Order: sequence, then structure tokens, then C-alpha cells
Amino acid sequence: MSTFGALNAAFSGLTAAQQGLSVTGQNIANANTAGYTRQRVTTSAIGEGANVGLFSAGARAGQGVSVDGVARLGDTFLDARVRSTTAAAGYTAVRSNALTTIEDSTHEPGAKGISAKLQAFWAGWGAMANQAGEAAPAAVLLAAANDLAGQLAVGYGNLEAQWSQGRSQVDGMATDLNNAAAQVADLNLRIRSTIAAGGSANEMVDQRSQLTATIASLAGGAVRDTGDGMVDVLVGGNAMVSGGTARTVQVAGAYVMDSPGAGTGPARTYAVQLEWTDRTGAAVPLDGGEIAGALSVLAPAGGGAGDAAGTGGSIAEAAASYNTFAQKLADAVNTAHRAGVTTAGTAGGDFFDFSPGKPSAQGLTVAVTDVSGLATGSATGGALNGGNADAISQLGVGPDSPGTAWSGFITKLGAASRSAQQQGQLAAASAVSATQLQASSASVSLNEENMNLLSYQHAYQAAARVMTAVDEMLDVLINRTGLVGR
Repeated sequence: MSTFGALNAAFSGLTAAQQGLSVTGQNIANANTAGYTRQRVTTSAIGEGANVGLFSAGARAGQGVSVDGVARLGDTFLDARVRSTTAAAGYTAVRSNALTTIEDSTHEPGAKGISAKLQAFWAGWGAMANQAGEAAPAAVLLAAANDLAGQLAVGYGNLEAQWSQGRSQVDGMATDLNNAAAQVADLNLRIRSTIAAGGSANEMVDQRSQLTATIASLAGGAVRDTGDGMVDVLVGGNAMVSGGTARTVQVAGAYVMDSPGAGTGPARTYAVQLEWTDRTGAAVPLDGGEIAGALSVLAPAGGGAGDAAGTGGSIAEAAASYNTFAQKLADAVNTAHRAGVTTAGTAGGDFFDFSPGKPSAQGLTVAVTDVSGLATGSATGGALNGGNADAISQLGVGPDSPGTAWSGFITKLGAASRSAQQQGQLAAASAVSATQLQASSASVSLNEENMNLLSYQHAYQAAARVMTAVDEMLDVLINRTGLVGR
């Protein structure tokens, strides 16, 4: 290497150290930036050039160091694990929250729950058995009956409101999913062009990684590296993002629980589903994410064609249980009430009635308005004996009673809610663990960066010393050679 070649090698060392200091400063500046992945300068030694001529023999030093690029120290396997665990956590969290909300809306156990109001209703009939024809206990009984019917209507209304809110949230999730996919497609193009121009796209790759994690949390899926700086995002086995192109999705189905869905095709039902915008009617087979969890909660009640009873969406199943209880209560009480006689000696009619056009739980009303309409007496014991009122009060006892059916629903709901909460906690813990592993590999360590600062600083100083030494050699060679003996 010539003397001037040594000067160039020292300069390359200065450049590499300066670039290392710049990248270290970038890491330190973004130590608290969410989604930032630490970076390192990649370098390689420059070998000696081709030597020809009379004095080219002998070992020669290289020509310095080359700055090859700035590497992003991420781990694709940890990134994939974060996406998969986030998808599972999103799915279970939505289901857990929905079941917890349903459970809370029942107010069981408690004074506002159906069980307490049902006990007050049976107790009212027991009081009428001892005071048949009296206005005071009759007023208490009718108030308890109306309170029970009102609580059923409120409970069913809460489920309808929860369903409608969940439906609106799915629309918002689909919008977020489409926006994230469009941004990934845009970043794909920008990253490819930046890399092709020889630049660093690490920050854009960080943004894209965060967006793909968002897509995974919403709809699951997978990410596939195409090898040219771009990635494909697959949802339900189909490409939602392919290079610089993004497909969009839409949510189809009704906005009101138990109502026919919008659409003109004969196969359209009220069932809510996620569809590709360019393939209307074809549901996207999601394998996780918040949207999948929400759609499972919004599914119709089971028991239809091809479905087993109790296998549908949580909200619709709870609403069906409310309707079943209301119908069972009305049938049992009406049957017993028609078997008795009023204090005037007339045959009893229906105690409960249903408003037309409404679900059973919302349409349940009390047909009797005063004591004269209560069939408290038995047909054979006289109008004032209270035998029929006592028989009705006993309807709450037994394995086939309306109260038993309600208790079974509450028990099943509690078990499902508890199971969903446990699954949600486990999935959340798994997601947190995966995120921590990713952070341990990709996040910035200030201690490590401080050591790198010292290392690059000393490297810069050493390269500067080499340049000073070469400069002094050149000074002697140019300005002092040939002056001896003058």
C-alpha cells in the first residue's frame, strides 16, 4: 500500500466510526419509541488492490473498511410468535368480555335478579292462598308479577343493546383492518424502492411490523416475506396484502338481533360475517383475532338447521334462554290458573299474556289487573278456599319448574364465563411473554449503547491518529527529503 493509500484506509476508519456513532445515537434517541428495533452498522474489510509491476511482490495490507449498511436486529420468528399469540389473545378477550357483560346483566345472585323476583312472585301466591279475595295481598302479587315481567324485558333489552353495540364494533374493526392493510401495501412499495436505491428502510420496516401485528390482532393470519423487501399478509388463507396491492373486507348481516339480514339474495340471513369486498357472500374463514371473537359472539342461536341447541353465539343463546324461561313460566302459570276459579265463582283465565310481534321475554305481560281476576280457589273446594293459589305457589318447586330452568341457564352461563376468563388470561399471558421475548431481542439497551459509544469514539480517535502519522510521513517525504548537506 502506498503512503497515500494508508491515508485513505485511515479515512475509511474515520467514516465507519462516525457512521457507528450516528446509528448509536439513533438507537439512544428511540430507546422509548414503541415498535423501534435497534440497529447496528455492518462493516467489512477491504482487501488489497491488484498489484502489477516490478515492485509489486510481497505481502501488502488491505485498503481499510467498508460500511456495508445498517442492519435491523429483529427476529422474524419472534415477530411471528407475537402475531400468533396476539391473535389468540384478541379472540379470547372479546369472548371473555362479552360473557362477563352478559353475566353482569343478569344481576345474579342479587335482589335485582330474576331468581329473587321469581321467589317474590311465588311468595305472593302463597299469601293469596291464606287470604283469598283480599285486595292487599293481591296488589302485592300483581306488583311482583309485573316486576318479574319487567325485569325479563329489561334483561332481554340489555342483550339486544349489547348485540347492536358488538355489531357496530365489528364494523369499526373491519375499517381498522382495511386501513392497516392499505398502509402495509404502501410501505411495501416505499421499502422496495428505498432498498433498490441503496438506502436504509429500517424505520419503515418497524412501522410495517407494527401494522402486521395490528392485522393479526384483528383477524389473525400470517406474514410471508417475498424476498424483495416486501411482504404478503394472508388472512383466512387468502392474500389481503400482496406486494403493493391490498384487498378490502366488509361486514355483512343485520344490525338487529334476530332480524333478517340485509340483501336481496335468497341465501342471505341475519348472521353476521366478514366477507371480501370483491366476493360478496363468501365469508372469510378467520383463524383468530378480535373480529373472529366478535363474530362468534354475534352468531345466531343454535338449534337451527345443522346446529345443535346451545351451540350458537353467546348473546343470542342468552336471549333464547330468556324467551324459553318466559314461555315456560307463562305456560305453567296459565295452565294452573285456568284450573281454578275466582272469588266470584267464574273459571280462571290466563294470568300471563304476550304482546304480539315481540320476543317472549319482552312481550310477557300480566293479563290480570285486580283481585277479581285471580283464580285463587280450586274448582272443587270453593271460591275462597285458596287451594289453587297454593298449587300455583308450588310451581316453583321441582326439577321441571321454571325456576330450575332459570337456575340451569345461570349455572351454564357462569361456567362459560369462567372458562372464557381463564382462556383469556392464559392467552394474554402468552402474548405478554412473546412480546417480552421480542423486546429482549429487539429493544434498545442503554448500557450496551453507552459501551458502543465508547468503542466508536476510541476507534475514531485511533483512525485520526493514523491520519496524523501518515500526514507527518508525507510532510517528511515532500518537504524534507533531499535537504541533507545543503
